[in-house]
Amino acid sequence: MLVAVTGTSGIHLAIRFLEILKKKGIKTELIISKNAEKIVSIETNHNISEVRKLADKNYEVHDLLAPPASGSYKLDSMIIIPCSMKTLSAIANGYANNLITRAADVMIKEQRKLILIVRETPFSVIHLENMLKLAKLGVIIFPPIPSYYIKPKNLEELTEFTIGRILDQIGIESNIKRWGNS
Repeated sequence: MLVAVTGTSGIHLAIRFLEILKKKGIKTELIISKNAEKIVSIETNHNISEVRKLADKNYEVHDLLAPPASGSYKLDSMIIIPCSMKTLSAIANGYANNLITRAADVMIKEQRKLILIVRETPFSVIHLENMLKLAKLGVIIFPPIPSYYIKPKNLEELTEFTIGRILDQIGIESNIKRWGNS
């Protein structure tokens, strides 16, 4: 699984997602944008090398010769967590100027699973049109909107629930509270 991290608020979601995948023994490949590297130090107590160690392979964001830039490289799914509106726009408009947007472009053209954990609020008409364009192509648009029926006591509980719902999208079991289950 390819995980990409872009420079928008919500970096803790990416870190926790990578931690859970590692704990489950799921192999991950990671691309982190330059802005995301900065956000790691702003929003968390982690450093970028700690985050990189959570993945089995790491790629530099500007390395367009890396394996994920090619459709012949087999990846079953890609998740961009969090996904900035800049990245969303680039993907929606075919602007593959770095490895994240090129790999996403490959996932679309090869009809493989692409999930965007979009972070922005409120959404503008431009954001919504870009999301709609991608959704029509089969891309999963997943804003990390809290579910309050779980009665969260803290941010960690909301994060765990959100990660569980993301895992649902890629067919990985999680132990989250489900609607209708007590």
